[in-house]
This record gives sequence, C-alpha cells and structure tokens, in this order.
Amino acid sequence: MTDTAGTSTTLLSTILAARRDPAARIFNVDLLAVGIAAALPWSTSITAIFALLWIVALIPTLQLPALLASLRRPVSALPIALFALALTGTLWSDAAWGARLYAIEPTVKLLMLPLLFYHFQRTGRGLWVFAAFLASCTLLVAASWIVAFVPGLTLKENTEQPGIFVKNYIDQSQEFALCAVALAYPVMKLVQANRIKLAALFTAVALSFIVNMMFVTVSRTALVTIPVMLAVFALLHLKWRSSLIALCVAALLAVVAWSASAQLRTKVSMLLFDDYYHYSVQNNPTGLGLRLEFWKKSLGFFAEAPLIGNGTGSTRGLFERAALGQIGAHAEVIGNPHNQTLNVAVQWGLIGVIVLYAMWLCHLLLFRSTGLIPWIGLLVVVQNIFTSLFNSHLFDFHEGWMYVLGVGVAGGMVLGAARRAAPENCPSI
Repeated sequence: MTDTAGTSTTLLSTILAARRDPAARIFNVDLLAVGIAAALPWSTSITAIFALLWIVALIPTLQLPALLASLRRPVSALPIALFALALTGTLWSDAAWGARLYAIEPTVKLLMLPLLFYHFQRTGRGLWVFAAFLASCTLLVAASWIVAFVPGLTLKENTEQPGIFVKNYIDQSQEFALCAVALAYPVMKLVQANRIKLAALFTAVALSFIVNMMFVTVSRTALVTIPVMLAVFALLHLKWRSSLIALCVAALLAVVAWSASAQLRTKVSMLLFDDYYHYSVQNNPTGLGLRLEFWKKSLGFFAEAPLIGNGTGSTRGLFERAALGQIGAHAEVIGNPHNQTLNVAVQWGLIGVIVLYAMWLCHLLLFRSTGLIPWIGLLVVVQNIFTSLFNSHLFDFHEGWMYVLGVGVAGGMVLGAARRAAPENCPSI
C-alpha cells in the first residue's frame, strides 16, 4: 500500500511539474495519448476531447525546426495533402456549402498523423498507448459477453445485434480483430523466450476476442480481413513449415467454429449467397447488394470527372440524381459509397486516388523493419487497406482514429529508433 501511494504521489508530482519542467510536459502529452487510446473503444465524444487536449498540451513542447523537418517527410506530407485536396475540392463542387464543409471533417483527423510522428520520435512511452487500447478492448469484450446474456445492461438502444455494449458491431469487430492478430507476435516471441505463462495469458486474451466474434457478433468485413491479416503474419514471421502447421490448425479451428456457431454460418451465408440473390433477383436493398449498387454508380460518377472528381461533398447529390425514378435497391441514396477508393475518386478523381495510395504505400514502407512496434503499425495499415474495400474506414470516425493513432504512434517510435541508432541514416519516408 505504501509503495502504491508513493508511486501515485510521484506520478501526480510529475504531472503538476509541467509548467517548469519540459520532461513533465512531454509526460503529460504521453498520458493524454494514452487517454485517447483508452477512450476510443467506448466513446467518440471522450476521444475527441482527449485529442483536443492532446494538441493543446503538445503546443508548448514543439520545437519548430524539428517539426518542419518532420513535416517534410512523405509519411507526414501525404496526409496533409489529402486534407488539402478535400479543402480545395470545395471550389469545384456543386453541393451546398454545408455539405462541402461537412465532407472535409473526415479528413481533419489526418492532420494528427504528422504531430504524432513528431511527438513519438522523442518519447519511449508509445507502448503505453497500445497497452491502453488493448486493456480497454479487453474490458469491452468482457462487457460484450455480459450483455450477450443480459441484454438489458447494454448502453446501446434499439440494437438488433447481441453483445453490443456501446457503439456497433462493425467498430467492435475491427477492434477485436486488430487486438487478436496483433497479439500473435508477442505470443510467438514469448514462447521462443520460454516465458510460457505470459504467452498463455496473451493467448487467452486473443482467444477471448476470437471466440466473442465467432459466437456473439462479428462484422462480415472482419470475416474477410482476419484471414488476410493472419496470412501477413505467417508470411513475415513464420517459416514455411510453421506456416503450414498454422494453416492446418486454423483450418481445423474454422471447421469447429463453423460447426458450433450458428451466428457464423448465418453471416457467411448472408455474405456469399442470400444478400446477392435478394439484390440481383428481387432488387431488395441487402448489405452486399447495396454495396454493389453503390460501387457501380460510383464508377459512373468517377468516369464523369476522372481527373479532379466532382468536388468535396458532391457524393450524396450524385446519388440523389441517379435515384430519380428508381425503385428498390436502385433508389437508395447515400453520401458514402462504402469503398475508400471510390469515396476519394468520386470527389477528387484520379489525383485523390494517387494521393491516397501513395500515403498507404509510404506508411507500409515505414514499418518494413522487424519488432513489435513495426508489426503493430504494419497491421494497422493492412487492416485499414483491406477493410476499406468494403467501407470508407479511413474517413469513418472510429476506424479512422484507429489508423491515425496506430500509425502515428508506431511510426513515430520507428522513426525515433532509426534516428537514435544511426542519425545519418534515418529513413526519409
């Protein structure tokens, strides 16, 4: 008890010393980043508040020459370029100004990436952020199991999905999938170091996410992207014999899950058969059918303005005009085509697509080294790229912040480690 009280007093003293101690100011910025990560699975409002406080706390710690040098890197410049494109795209859009300004908002969070790169180059506490996110998601999976059996305890009103305590099943599935696959690397390293007890603990946590998705609720996007993420892990970190064994084990577990989980069978059946049939034959607005409808129309909108697009915020108006005189799925109107590439292409054309893919590529290359932090950063980028085939996840609040926080913190740590190891060879990306 005395040790705990002493630690708490020291922590409080460090926080309060920020006015006169530069190291304490850095420490407070780190704590606020931890707050963002801890709040993200639970609340958009609290996440936004912590993000704003983080920026305010960061400002007194900025060193202008170092910040400008950091901003010149493509990993920082490209997110800024995507925001700038959204801003300038308002000039040729025919949407109402309210719609144009609203459409800029999803890109604003990308401006956090350069700041996170800059800050986490100089601090060794980035792992705290990831630990906070993992701990928060672990609490959420416990809450999910509770409300699966006692639905009245949920804070989410009027949801038809079981096991949703807050937010929705898509956000929850992205969190659980990321945590489960990310834990594969530390489990592997712990087993190699013969630290079996800790490896077993992390394995149990990872399985809690997987089992929840199999038997409580899961998004179809997660079902598609989890195998991709696992394949990336096997490709990078396992020898071919180990990969073959892992593939056999995964196939066996998939068969067991398929046999035991009616929820899983229903999701896969809807994804592969029911949704497409009801859309293609009966013109009913199903999940898969609507995506196909949105994608087909979006390709037409892109073809009308292939170079610079139709302008920021133009998407909904284009769908409204295309729906005139239509019925069923063909009459659906949306402001988001549920595909990140098409979302960008419709508004900003080929130029926007080039900037988007250049950013993804630069961020992938940033994590080409080995280690836990590069693995986390790489996995965040891979997940965002593949889930963005079925949603505009970079622009969605929750998944977008997962990308910004994961890539920003991990990227800053990778850049900082490279600079400390060999300042003259610090990667330019």
